[in-house]
Amino acid sequence: MTLCGGMMMRQPLCCSQTARSTCGTRSSMAVCRARVAIPSSTILLSGGRRLHGGRSCQRRSRASSVVTHASRDFYEILGVSRDADKKTIKSAYRQKARKFHPDVNKEPDAEAKFKDISAAYEVLSDEEKKSIYDRFGEDGLKGGGMGGAGFGGMGSDFTNPMDIFESFFGGSMGGMGGMGGMGGMGGGAARARNRPVAGDDRRHDIKLDFSEAVFGCQKEVEVSRLEKCSTCDGSGVKPGTTPSRCATCEGQGQVVQAVRTPLGIFQQVSTCPACNGVGETSTPCGTCSGDGRVRGTKKISLRVPPGVDEGSRLRVRGEGDAGKKGGPNGDLYVFIAVKPHPELRREGTTIHSDKEISYIDAILGTTVQVTTVDGDVDLKVPAGTQPGTTLVMSKRGVPKLGASTARGDHLVHIKVKIPKSVSGEEKELIEQLKGMQKETDSKKKKKGWFS
Repeated sequence: MTLCGGMMMRQPLCCSQTARSTCGTRSSMAVCRARVAIPSSTILLSGGRRLHGGRSCQRRSRASSVVTHASRDFYEILGVSRDADKKTIKSAYRQKARKFHPDVNKEPDAEAKFKDISAAYEVLSDEEKKSIYDRFGEDGLKGGGMGGAGFGGMGSDFTNPMDIFESFFGGSMGGMGGMGGMGGMGGGAARARNRPVAGDDRRHDIKLDFSEAVFGCQKEVEVSRLEKCSTCDGSGVKPGTTPSRCATCEGQGQVVQAVRTPLGIFQQVSTCPACNGVGETSTPCGTCSGDGRVRGTKKISLRVPPGVDEGSRLRVRGEGDAGKKGGPNGDLYVFIAVKPHPELRREGTTIHSDKEISYIDAILGTTVQVTTVDGDVDLKVPAGTQPGTTLVMSKRGVPKLGASTARGDHLVHIKVKIPKSVSGEEKELIEQLKGMQKETDSKKKKKGWFS
């Protein structure tokens, strides 16, 4: 970067390839032309080079090598405008970080994109860094002491991208805490692996009777889970010994290997094989093999509230797997299934049942006994009840979950039984009734004519 005519200009960035340089010098390692948004006038760059019409001319000897870095547009990476507020930038980061997380996206360039997204968010979410970037671009950040072989050439001031991701999502898509890729991230990776990790949630299934689901109950469940090792108190380190700094990676959790390529010397970062990225070595506990947790079972008294239904889920905080390195326990989720009732059906807080009566009772009316969740209850069936009539027994249904004093209703669906055959005496009486019905209907018609 250099000043020309009172303006701050950025040097165009190039890719190395075998070609004839724009100065006419044939070299196995020459600099290609890169398109950059700069004026076409001649600009004097540092080192005596000249830039003509946006083209760079640079001579290199055959023995030299070139390492170049492409300038990144952080706004374009996050897909936001330059006047985007912090809320918009944060939302864009969340969406793209999930999309390109290496554990989810298996495309070859997903990890590189994920790192670019994290670097873009770190800059644009910080007012000071954003101000420098808006004025001078990525080179301005380098000039501010952020250069070196760090994150994508940005330096060690950039945070491990997994640290940023975990601050949003709590490490739920972990497994990449020590992800390599670029230098300057080793310390962050080691810290990420040494930080407390919450335990996993556990699931347990129980089956309740119909009445237990309606009115609630107390259940004792036995859960298999990972518990804190009592021998090492969850540290994973053999009692009487202490962890020491890894001599291989010097506590960074990662090792850097220089690889010489036709394009120059590149640094390849990988997890330290000696400490597995922790940055420390220790003698593992003999009981838990260094995990800090052992498999165990626990009996838990569970209170099932009134009104639960098939598929309901109860959460018991802190009764899941123990966390690692002092992390909190996970939660226990109890999934509920309900046995069917031989007579009653449930729909939310409403109970349904069917009651069959004779056609005589439907005509004359009667009192029947109905099975409810409260026991057998007498129900009055009014005279003239039609087949399919629904009678309501108020507040005989299921208590509302979370408000047990409020209850639903019990709906009784009346079915009228019509006999397929009758005795001779019954038939004679029915015929008499039929004659009387015709006579009554005839009188009603005559009365209607003269009324």
